[in-house]
Amino acid sequence: MAARPTIVWFRLDLRIADNPALSAAAERGGPVIPVYVLEDGAQDGPLGRAGRWWLHHSLAALERSLRDLGAPLVLLRGRARELIPRLADETGAAAVTWNRRYEPQAIERDRAIKAALRDAGLEAESFNAALLFEPWTVQTGAGEPYRVFTPFWKACLDRPAPAQPGGAPESLTGFSGAPQGDDLADWGLRPGKPDWAAGFGEVWTPGEDGARTRMRDFLERLAGYARGRDRPDAEATSRLSPHLHWGEIGPRQVWHSVEGHLHATGDGAPWSAATKFRAELGWREFCHHLLFHFPALPRDNFRDSFDDFAWRDDEDGFRAWSRGRTGYPIVDAGMRELWATGWMHNRVRMVAASFLVKDLLVDWRRGMRWFEDTLVDADLANNAASWQWVAGSGADAAPFFRIFNPVRQGEKFDPQGAYVKRWVPELAKLPAKWLHRPWEAPESALREAGIEPGETYPRPVLDHAAARKRALAAFEAIRKG
Repeated sequence: MAARPTIVWFRLDLRIADNPALSAAAERGGPVIPVYVLEDGAQDGPLGRAGRWWLHHSLAALERSLRDLGAPLVLLRGRARELIPRLADETGAAAVTWNRRYEPQAIERDRAIKAALRDAGLEAESFNAALLFEPWTVQTGAGEPYRVFTPFWKACLDRPAPAQPGGAPESLTGFSGAPQGDDLADWGLRPGKPDWAAGFGEVWTPGEDGARTRMRDFLERLAGYARGRDRPDAEATSRLSPHLHWGEIGPRQVWHSVEGHLHATGDGAPWSAATKFRAELGWREFCHHLLFHFPALPRDNFRDSFDDFAWRDDEDGFRAWSRGRTGYPIVDAGMRELWATGWMHNRVRMVAASFLVKDLLVDWRRGMRWFEDTLVDADLANNAASWQWVAGSGADAAPFFRIFNPVRQGEKFDPQGAYVKRWVPELAKLPAKWLHRPWEAPESALREAGIEPGETYPRPVLDHAAARKRALAAFEAIRKG
């Protein structure tokens, strides 16, 4: 009697290598039915316009890889809790495997599907492919989840090293009875006309091969990471975040790629750079653990004292911020980079977020939603935890009185203005001395640079010093209250 098929349910794990759910299905020895379900409810986190572009290309890459292995990907659209059991019934599957998600809605959905499958007599097994450590395995001495990053990461580093990543199956046995499924093009994930994502393809190569290339290129630059990671004018960061979010590369693969590189190059500067870089993996881990233990993180202030904060409904300010028209060059450069590429340098993300939340006093949740729509790496856990960190309302948050000065941040981390000149080209001819404070430039310098304040480049939407005082007063009101 022929072996019954196994369904592999792909989510944010769009890769072949180090994919334990796929490996487990292959090891069962029977036919494999890979499936991806597009859920309109976005159960595994937000799916904004930028994310839809990435998903299209990542699924196309996964489709090619699976077809080459012998088991084409089935694309379905609808509610997974209905479609997965139905697919199992229609194909006579014996088992369903998947890799775990940690978003609150996903946890509830996955439990319901696992129960339904087991009640029907099928095997249902899930695995960890997204994190270095499962959220329930890293706890304080009192058995509580960590709320502060530094002790959390120390506890992680005190554990045995993350498991070695698994390989990729050499081949798969397809199943002739699998349904045809949808055509990827019919999902309409890519923008129409005008194609606002036209520049994305010049920057990104979604898919597992693109992730491997990005990892390899970063390792060649690893030695300069600690020194240059805060410089948006330099190619110093890994830019792995979208590949990690979509699961085209896993954190175990990243960890051990760095480890292998260090041992290959020997002692020296790369070790300190690797420590810094791994701490960024640690922050990602911390955010996901927080979301698992505190599922209201994307919705509610982690510190409930902020429930009474006097946020402002500043439509003009938000519009200027989202369009990169605040009059503060480093903020505008970041927001324009975001729109053009679906990504923003992390230092600039903090500056831009601080400007929205603390200068404009716009609720952090509105900024979080804008990033959800425009980032190709929009991750529910990272996005929510990081916005709350900037706002001062989150776990291990920056003190509210830490208000980024956009002029000083620009002068410190983009001293020659290369980053600003790239993304705010109307300021390109202004001398570096005035580039981050163009409103202070003498009329002669503005004239020579072809800048007409308020016309070719906006005047500042507010005075930062006055906005800082206003923000501190608002914080003092809830602190005393």
